[in-house]
Amino acid sequence: MSLPPHSQGRVDRSLAEYGSVLGRRRLIAAACLLAGVGGGAAALALTPPRYTAVAQVQVLPTGVQEQFNVPTARQREPLNLDTESQVARSAVVSTLAAGILKNPDPEELREHVTVDVPPNSAILAISYSASDARAAAAGAQAYAEAYLRNRARAAEAAIDAQLKLIAARLRAVEGDLDQAATTQTTTTGATTTGATATGGTATGGTAALGTTRRQAMLARQVSDLTLRYDALKTVAVTPGTVISPARPPERPDHPSPPLFLGSGLFLGVLAGAGAAFCRDRLDTRIRTCADVERLCGLPLLAELPARPDSAFLDEMAAAVATSLGGGPHRLLVESVGARGLDGRGTRSLAGTGSAARLLAKGLGTSLAHLVPVTIVTGRSAHPDAALLLVGLRRTTSPEVTQAVRQLARQGARVLGAVAVPPGFVAPVPETAEWGA
Repeated sequence: MSLPPHSQGRVDRSLAEYGSVLGRRRLIAAACLLAGVGGGAAALALTPPRYTAVAQVQVLPTGVQEQFNVPTARQREPLNLDTESQVARSAVVSTLAAGILKNPDPEELREHVTVDVPPNSAILAISYSASDARAAAAGAQAYAEAYLRNRARAAEAAIDAQLKLIAARLRAVEGDLDQAATTQTTTTGATTTGATATGGTATGGTAALGTTRRQAMLARQVSDLTLRYDALKTVAVTPGTVISPARPPERPDHPSPPLFLGSGLFLGVLAGAGAAFCRDRLDTRIRTCADVERLCGLPLLAELPARPDSAFLDEMAAAVATSLGGGPHRLLVESVGARGLDGRGTRSLAGTGSAARLLAKGLGTSLAHLVPVTIVTGRSAHPDAALLLVGLRRTTSPEVTQAVRQLARQGARVLGAVAVPPGFVAPVPETAEWGA
């Protein structure tokens, strides 16, 4: 989408203004830029290096009941590896890792370890950071081994607990089976005796049949429990394996030179632009010819060279005559600021120094052939027009604004400003047509 022509013009003008501000205050902007880059380099040099080593562990089912994962787009493995990643950096695993590393502070080790789970994998990436490359590799490897050791212990403990439950249940069922066998023997003897005496009864036969069925049921339970017990006894616990042992990294991952230097450069540019704009807002001193129109709002009629000649005065007189229009006029030539200019190019405490008088003589000679005008250098002469001499690097915009306001109250129209460079030496004309 393109901007309308008038909007594009405003954007270009704004960019040009911003560029001019940075151009005027390039020293401040450059100093802040160098300070930002230097600060980033100093921070890079002073920040201690940190090495990070990674050990990758493939997690395998242990053969006992575990917390399974609900398949998602990120994790499709049956094991819940998000839970396993939390276990890998738990206090229990940290204690085991501290024992491997012979470190008395497990909590301090936990601050240096992170565990990541690559998507759609059964892999744990265990990272450990340290100030030394070998220490980082040893820490990552210790945590990987400690995690597998803890997982194996947990699985073995779960199997032992299940074996105890099955053994207890098996003893109870075997006791019931022995009791049922004893009851069947007693019932069978009583039935045989009764059958000899009375010729047999249906009730005794029914009781013997029920006892036989219960014995068969208990025998099946004993068989099932025995099979389960034998199966658990032969379970091989496979917690996982380290598929990528930790290796000492060749270079530190922190601090990052691009990050530190880039951040310093960005902060330097930001601080330089802010300082340049603040300085430009607060500095009211007129340093260049462009500042005359930008800060004072007055048209710039001429920029005097250090030693103007008669040809330049003629050009200046033509511009003044065009601004004056028809005559006659009384034109005031006045220097602005608490410090004026003397004829030798040095500062004078007089607001209307001899430079203004000498320039008025030369300008009056050139204007005499163009328009009827009388050049004056004092406000007491009641001028109807005024020409302000603005000394570059010595005059401020509030001084120019105050002079324009005072002249407007006296009825004098300010034609514009003339920029006077440092070291200006006013010409000394042979004749002049001017009044006091």
